[in-house]
Amino acid sequence: METLQTSNSLVFSLSLSLSLVYSCQMEFLFGRRKTPEEMLRQNQRALNRAMRDLDRERQRLEQQEKKIIADIKKMAKQGQMDAVKIMAKDLVRTRRYVKKFIMMKANIQAVSLKIQTLKSNNSMAQAMKGVTKAMATMNRQLKLPQIQKIMMEFERQSEIMDMKEEMMNDAIDDAMGDEDDEEESDAVVSQVLDELGLNLSDELSNLPSTGGNLSVAAGKKAEPQATLADADADLEERLNNLRRD
Repeated sequence: METLQTSNSLVFSLSLSLSLVYSCQMEFLFGRRKTPEEMLRQNQRALNRAMRDLDRERQRLEQQEKKIIADIKKMAKQGQMDAVKIMAKDLVRTRRYVKKFIMMKANIQAVSLKIQTLKSNNSMAQAMKGVTKAMATMNRQLKLPQIQKIMMEFERQSEIMDMKEEMMNDAIDDAMGDEDDEEESDAVVSQVLDELGLNLSDELSNLPSTGGNLSVAAGKKAEPQATLADADADLEERLNNLRRD
């Protein structure tokens, strides 16, 4: 009798929990002030409380089942068979209620899983809503004609800058190139002359001076001119060979 009363009270509390879940769902459907997240949390709490009550009552019934079995054995030893039959029926009912509680808990767990899935889907929907809104805003701000115009202007300015840079480089080369080439050519000539063992000052010292006795210079006019011509020809030939090399 005690088992039946306890089971009825537990079923009543479970019914209240389920009715709370149902009322929360109805409030959600008819657009009350609570947000969907609050409704889902409230339903989840109600289901968890119902599962805890079922577990607590199932454990109590299992302990009571052990006590009934011990009492049945005791009454059987005393030969009180009528009491044994009554207690056996009570044991059967207790075991039946234990199975029912297990099934009820499984059903509540299934409902809780559905609510959790619904909560996850709602969170994902809210996230997708935010992403979609951001994408729409970006698409509105992304104007292709303006971007194409900007890219064309960028390309044009880049070409102008490249042209100006090339002109500046050419101007710098023209300003600095002649002096560098002259210095480089003088250095090469000096190097070659040093390698050939020639001294330009010695060659020039052999040339006749403008002063002196004109009669002597006139008397020996043919010989110095021939010597100068030979020296100039030899020097010019070596310079030409150097340029070809």
